[in-house]
Amino acid sequence: MRVVKLEEARMPDGVQEAFDRLHAHRWEVARRGMKERLARLEQFKTLLVARREALAEALHADFRKPRAEVEATEVLPVLMELASIQKHLKTWMKPRKVSTPLLLTGTSSLVQYEPRGVVLVMAPWNYPFHLLVSPLVAAVAAGNAVLCKPSEKTPNTARFIAELVKDVFPPEEVAVVEGGPEVGEALLRLPFDHIFFTGGARVGRRVMEAAAKHLASVTLELGGKSPVIVDETADVAAAAERVVWGKFLNGGQTCIAPDHVWVHASKEEALLEAMKEALERFYGRTEEARRASLDLCRMVDDSAFTRVRQLMDRTVEAGARVVVGGGVGAESRYIAPTVLADVTPDTPIMAEEIFGPVLPVLRFESLDEVVSHVREDGKPLALYVFSNDEATVERLLRETRAGGTCINTVVLHNVNPNLPFGGVGASGVGAYHGETGFRTFSHERAVLRQGRTSLVHLFFPPFTGKAQKLARLAGRLFE
Repeated sequence: MRVVKLEEARMPDGVQEAFDRLHAHRWEVARRGMKERLARLEQFKTLLVARREALAEALHADFRKPRAEVEATEVLPVLMELASIQKHLKTWMKPRKVSTPLLLTGTSSLVQYEPRGVVLVMAPWNYPFHLLVSPLVAAVAAGNAVLCKPSEKTPNTARFIAELVKDVFPPEEVAVVEGGPEVGEALLRLPFDHIFFTGGARVGRRVMEAAAKHLASVTLELGGKSPVIVDETADVAAAAERVVWGKFLNGGQTCIAPDHVWVHASKEEALLEAMKEALERFYGRTEEARRASLDLCRMVDDSAFTRVRQLMDRTVEAGARVVVGGGVGAESRYIAPTVLADVTPDTPIMAEEIFGPVLPVLRFESLDEVVSHVREDGKPLALYVFSNDEATVERLLRETRAGGTCINTVVLHNVNPNLPFGGVGASGVGAYHGETGFRTFSHERAVLRQGRTSLVHLFFPPFTGKAQKLARLAGRLFE
């Protein structure tokens, strides 16, 4: 989403009306109990299953996403999220009793979960269905009124989402507004109670700035250069196969895709050979076969194609070696799945998140070197470790920071609804999925109830010597 200056912007048709309708009915929506929320989500699931072929056609029209990837990365995660909500919502919604200190004898305390109010969900283009609908169903489960903004870069999927939502939810419960950057900027001027944004860090900062004007809470799902570390004890064949799969899934356009690989020098050639073999087995032995493969996604638009192609070309010019791939086709926005060797930290491709089907491989001799570079790159959304040495694994978990980590695999932590998914620092703020998602879209309200017995009168003014002694005595209980 390009940032539009406020003075350039006007409120696009329908945006204010959609917000006002949701805002006017927010209390009615919040009063709906568990059964009503689950009934609406069940209706949504039924319609999604019935229309999954239409969703696959929309995604293929947008950027040639293979049907199998649609099922695995767009439909399946949403169905798993819905199943988790259906199974656990009753428990999640229950007020949570908490203990009461001795000084508050006569009181009882609990935490009550209530909706945040009117929520904005702004989705990216790379997983345009999954990354809009997963936060949407969590927000609905928590009792919020929701306004959704799908990405304009995937217009066919955006239209599919708008129709699906319209056929399930009344417009005073959930609304979808389509459009480009001017719509996104207009939405950020409205006083939402919570904003959930998935996308790049630059726009994420703009979202946080806009939310601050209304003191709205935010969840920011961003990205970064997610590294893979393959040490001298790793199973090279398994590492190569899993990294190649995770990297070239969705044409490399995944926020948690392996961005680059650090491999111990003793395993470098074996890993490169195994990656080449896995890539050719997945997508074709020749460039012609890979170009014709139905299992390869395309870059989403011309600017994305040009950026990644230039990044790859500049890196090769700087001395990197093409192990496999390297082919491009501007007419179809095709970039071959590519593995580069002889890459160093100062080459062009290491300066930014790649977000495309190019995988640089860097060698290391000492783990100290890798830890240092991972720290310098900030806090990635994901960190992947391939090692059979538990001490190495524990050291990397202890001495680095990341939104999530997988050991001896990639990407799969995103699929488990029982794990929180989110970034830290530059890779994001907050998390969701499963119970964490329900909590993200809920306010934890503290409720303390006073019974017949109370000690608080001992601290009423006027403050005599006795009151002062009691206060000090109470403090000593916690020294």
